[in-house]
Formats: sequence, structure tokens, C-alpha cells
Amino acid sequence: MHALTTVDFVTRLATGVACGALIGVERQWRARMAGLRTNALVATGATLFVLYSETVGDAGSPTRVASYVVSGIGFLGGGVILRDGAGVRGLNTAATLWCSAAVGVLAASGRLALAVLGTVVVLAVHLLLRPAGRLLDRAPAAGTDPDVSIRATVHVVCERKAETHLRALLLQTLAASALAPAGLRARREGDTTSLHTTVVINGDVAAALEQVIARLSLEPGVRDLHWHTDDEESDGERPRALA
Repeated sequence: MHALTTVDFVTRLATGVACGALIGVERQWRARMAGLRTNALVATGATLFVLYSETVGDAGSPTRVASYVVSGIGFLGGGVILRDGAGVRGLNTAATLWCSAAVGVLAASGRLALAVLGTVVVLAVHLLLRPAGRLLDRAPAAGTDPDVSIRATVHVVCERKAETHLRALLLQTLAASALAPAGLRARREGDTTSLHTTVVINGDVAAALEQVIARLSLEPGVRDLHWHTDDEESDGERPRALA
């Protein structure tokens, strides 16, 4: 085994990081749980571990370390798989993290062309097989495809004195439902405050927001509470109130 030079180290590391980042760009664009930074970090970690084994000089060390990387990514991927009613969310995200680690291992072992090819294949699977999968679905339910991201806005009109409490409660309830707000806006008029927050939801929007709306509706300071999807707002449909 030849000694690993600094140039080789930097080249392989840069390739691994770039490949992971490319995979992450597609995930970030679709607002998935693991986006640009997560996939880039997974690829970086896998690359660094295997690069370290390359510097040891043991011919079998890179293979052993690569097997440990596979096991480690399994635990990391398990953390993004969530139970959602009768279904499961996050399987695609976990599989993508696994693939990011794989391209990192390829880059660290010096197979730069194979790492790039693997990245292209992963991106092709996400970009090409998603519409193919929808065509194969016999009866897809509207708004319940776990691969479709839907933007929904929650509106809360409350008494001015309850604004601070309800703002914190809204964010806490969204976090408990595994929903990350894309923004939170407050508008004050007289003795009332209107809170508007937008979230990106995969799957059934009503089911995802049910717990949030139900919890907020129990607060005595709430005067109006409803939600709508961005498509509904643009089409002029009436927002749906669950309170």
C-alpha cells in the first residue's frame, strides 16, 4: 500500500464532501429532514474514517472501517425514521444518508470516478423514479403521498395579552408534531394579535395539523383559529377551521 500524500488526502476528501453535498442539494430543495449539511457531513465522516484507515498502512484496515461505517450509518438512519399513524416516514431519508456514506467511502478509497458515478445514480433515483413510482400507484390519495411536500399556513387570532404564551405554545406544539415552521409572523390590531406560521408537510396535512389545532383551541385567549394550504389560498378557497 502506497503512502497517502497530502494531495491525495485533500482530493479524496473534497470529492467525498462534494458528492454528499450534491445529494443533499436535492434533499434540501424538496425540504426533507436531512438536507444539504446533513448529507455532506455524513459523506465527510465516512470519507475521513476510511482515509484514516488508509494512513495506517494495513491493507485490510480500509475494508474493516468501511464495514463499521455501514453499521454506524444504520443507527443514524434509524433516528430519522418516524412512525406516522399507520405508516412510516423517513425511509427515503435514511436510505439517502446510507448512499451519501457509500459515496464517501468510494471517494476515500481513491475511486473518485466511481464516487461521482454513484452520486449521479442516487440523484437519478430521486429525480426519475419518483414520477415513475407515482405512475405505478393505482389509486393515490390526494394530499397523502409521503413524497409530496405541501406548504400549509396556520392562522391564530388571540387576545393581545395572550400573544407571548400562544406564540411559545404554537412553536412547542409544532415541534412536538415534528413540524418545522418556515416562518412566524405577528400582526397587532387593537387588543388582538394575528399569528401566521407556514410549515412544510409530507403526507396528510389534516392529520399532521390536527394535534396542533386541537391543543391551541383549548386556550381561552384564542378568538379565531384555522389553517389552509398555499394552493387553497392561491385558488381562493375558504380556509379550513378545526377549532
